[in-house]
Amino acid sequence: MLLRVFCYNQNKNRCELVVMKKNGEEEKIKHILTDPRLSAIKAMLEKDHAIDCLLLLHVGRGKWKEAKDFMRENKLTLSDGTFRSRMIEIEDLGLAKSERIDPLKKFYLKTELGEKVAKLLLKFFDDFSA
Repeated sequence: MLLRVFCYNQNKNRCELVVMKKNGEEEKIKHILTDPRLSAIKAMLEKDHAIDCLLLLHVGRGKWKEAKDFMRENKLTLSDGTFRSRMIEIEDLGLAKSERIDPLKKFYLKTELGEKVAKLLLKFFDDFSA
């Protein structure tokens, strides 16, 4: 366990020394922020509609027309360019794989890792809404 000492200025004339323990949570966060693969997943999740696309994959809507229909049924928007960009990023991270429908179109399927991430996201939102 590492200790960190810093000065905390409570008022203008006095400085207190505070000792903070560097716990396992900080190490986990450091790992997430610095590990190339984990930081790439984090960066992808921060982008517009990334979570939407992961959840669409989870319910088997990895084709643009199916994804578009689902979003419209629920009065949501998602452009084809955004869908394609996110799916390429998701595939690059190993969360999905694609199959060619024709020379220009792809159908995306979730991988085991993609399924795991989608389930974790669903659990997060379930816990958050409870």
